[in-house]
Amino acid sequence: MPVVGASLLGTVGRVRAILSPAERRQLTLLSVPVALSAVLEAAGVASIIPFLALLSDPQALDKSVWLRTAYHTLGSDDREQFFFAVGLVVLVLMTISNVTQGLTTYALLRFSWMRNHTLSTRLLEAYLRRPYTFFAENSSADLAKNLLTEVQQVVTGVIVQGLHLCARALVIALVAGSLLLVDPVMAVGVTVAFGGLYGAIYMVARRRLSQIGDERVRANSARFKVAADILAGIKELKLLGLERSLAASYATPSEVFADRMAKNSIIGAVPRYALETVAFGGALVIVLYLLWTGRALEESLPVLGLYVFAAYRLLPAVQVVFNGVTTVRFNLASLDVIARDMEEALRDGEEVVATEVPTLPFTESVSLTRVRYRYPSGERDALSGIDLTIRRGEWIALVGPTGSGKSTLVDIVLGLLAPTEGTLSIDGRVVTLVQAWQRNVGYVPQQIFLADDTVRRNIAFGVPPDRIDDARVIEAAKIAQVNDFIAGELPGGYHGLVGERGVRLSGGQRQRIGIARSLYRDPALLVLDEATSALDGATEAAFFAALREARRERTVVSIAHRLSTTRSFDRVILVEHGAVVTEGPPLEAIEGRGSFSVLHRGVAA
Repeated sequence: MPVVGASLLGTVGRVRAILSPAERRQLTLLSVPVALSAVLEAAGVASIIPFLALLSDPQALDKSVWLRTAYHTLGSDDREQFFFAVGLVVLVLMTISNVTQGLTTYALLRFSWMRNHTLSTRLLEAYLRRPYTFFAENSSADLAKNLLTEVQQVVTGVIVQGLHLCARALVIALVAGSLLLVDPVMAVGVTVAFGGLYGAIYMVARRRLSQIGDERVRANSARFKVAADILAGIKELKLLGLERSLAASYATPSEVFADRMAKNSIIGAVPRYALETVAFGGALVIVLYLLWTGRALEESLPVLGLYVFAAYRLLPAVQVVFNGVTTVRFNLASLDVIARDMEEALRDGEEVVATEVPTLPFTESVSLTRVRYRYPSGERDALSGIDLTIRRGEWIALVGPTGSGKSTLVDIVLGLLAPTEGTLSIDGRVVTLVQAWQRNVGYVPQQIFLADDTVRRNIAFGVPPDRIDDARVIEAAKIAQVNDFIAGELPGGYHGLVGERGVRLSGGQRQRIGIARSLYRDPALLVLDEATSALDGATEAAFFAALREARRERTVVSIAHRLSTTRSFDRVILVEHGAVVTEGPPLEAIEGRGSFSVLHRGVAA
């Protein structure tokens, strides 16, 4: 039964593409016990024929060449013992078949869950290979949805279902072959009845399966996004009393998702009941057929028994095949998402380098030369014609109206964005391996990310617990002006939990922990992206004084939201419309002299 509308070979090719060579070998090896299980199951069905024949007609031993040969080979003179031996063989075959099926099921389940692990891990690694712009233009909730649910849909709904489908198809072929040897007319009738019914249902439902599969992916994406937005904005939500309306906004895509999942299950499961009616109603037809052909009913009992037993075995197999085909088609949309993302990561992703990459020497200056940058989806340049040199040990403040390009400029300096035109150079050498440069830099954003963990592990974020330098943690906290709070007020001190996203802390406390995190690695260049906006003036001034005292040769670049912040800096640079307009000492900016007057006209505070 082909997966119409999507090339079977194309589907197999996409599955192979997302699996590693070792996983493809495992899949090939797994097909051996799957096939063996199918053969043993068919053998069990075939072995019931002589046993039923002997039970219904003891004289069958004399009529059947195979039974007579087996009887004389065993050298038995007792027919009842031979009947017992035949029954025992049937029992052993069925037992071996069931044990093999159990072990195969175990292997399939382990393979599926391990592939869920490895594929989601590989997809995450693929995402991490993507440039920073990829994350700026894609929803984090959508990426999380792909990692946590779409991968599982591909594993269970395409790979494992495909294996089950092939195994059951082999069982059907072998059992149908056994029937064909016994009674060709009955075999053809059974095949046409079973296969024709399911084939007709699938042809009617196939287009709908693709449609609801696409709708499920979209609804799943929407519910992840809504859930992420609600939980991230819980404070404002509670304040504005939007619980009911936002819960309703989640309910809509959630209902669509549930409905499409239910419809797929219904399409896959309901035909079974129609087939059971046809199958067991067919037993009566066979009796009438045997009587019509003049056969004595007692002589036809083995054939009738074979049909009933074959139907007992075939019905689940045919149902698994049909359900497998419908499930695979339903989940092709998920396979497309995962395969596309992995293919794009390989094509557009950044080169993965060893974590031991050496630090790029930085002793003189950071230079931007004729830098222009346009975001992939942008209609105009975010930066144009930027020429800027920052000397080692210099403190630079970037000021300007909202949307002027300050953050984009900082991202270029950090190596997060590659210039559309122009170069980023360190000590006169163009940066070609950004990871080597980024080992020099520390970055503190305005919105601080804190893991739901201890203060200690948040400051030494990413460092294995047994390798954390507690002296450096405390030193960084002292410079960030947060040590007194942690040691004197926070329950548990440095081992106290901050809560999800730092919910147990104030905005200023979160910012200072974020600053301490950056300082823990003692960066040569520290970039502050409005990182002190939640600090009061006295705390901010104390932080800058401690920062300069701790390492005087450290270079600092700060996006300033308050002009008073620039007082301790060496140079202030005004950015407007993606270009450097002017630069000068802090006093000129604070007093609004020359081009800095724009900062005093309400454009920037």
